[in-house]
Amino acid sequence: MVMAADPAGRGNKAVFLDRDGVLVIPEFRDGRSYAPRSLEGYELYREAGACLAQLKAAGFLLVVVTNQPDVGAGLVDRRDLEKMHEILREALPVDTIEVCTHTAEQRCFCRKPNPGMLLQAAERLGIDLARSFMVGDRASDAAAGAAAGCQTAFLDLAYAAETPPEHVDFRATSLSIITDWILARDSTFGAPQ
Repeated sequence: MVMAADPAGRGNKAVFLDRDGVLVIPEFRDGRSYAPRSLEGYELYREAGACLAQLKAAGFLLVVVTNQPDVGAGLVDRRDLEKMHEILREALPVDTIEVCTHTAEQRCFCRKPNPGMLLQAAERLGIDLARSFMVGDRASDAAAGAAAGCQTAFLDLAYAAETPPEHVDFRATSLSIITDWILARDSTFGAPQ
């Protein structure tokens, strides 16, 4: 359910969340994390439900923004991707899921680190990006959030073969710590200076 715009005329606030590594347990191969390629390997992190419920209760729209190049490369069937997202929607209070199935070689505007998915969702849902947050486990997530004008939180899972972002607004090792940070930061919006 999409909320009405903020009564002060500022637009909706949102938390944009990467899927794999933030909400969904990734598969690991050669020290790198990957999106699950089958329904059998698709499992949500236990803390995701409680964290997203807190964010939803605080008035945030919850938008999943996910690169899924395995679909574009023919390694994952689009029907399986839809089933995965159906499971996610049933378990978590997300408002929408934005998906880019392009491969890196296609260089599309929606694929993170580009901000296309965030900008499209913001336009459609009336989101004020300056009051919003991007949560991800890769440098490309932080770059997309920063390019869209969001505050960024990096979920540092110490991936062996992944370069962490150079700049983020907050870095933590769990989604629950990031959730607490977002809620604290949100309480300062509109507070007297």
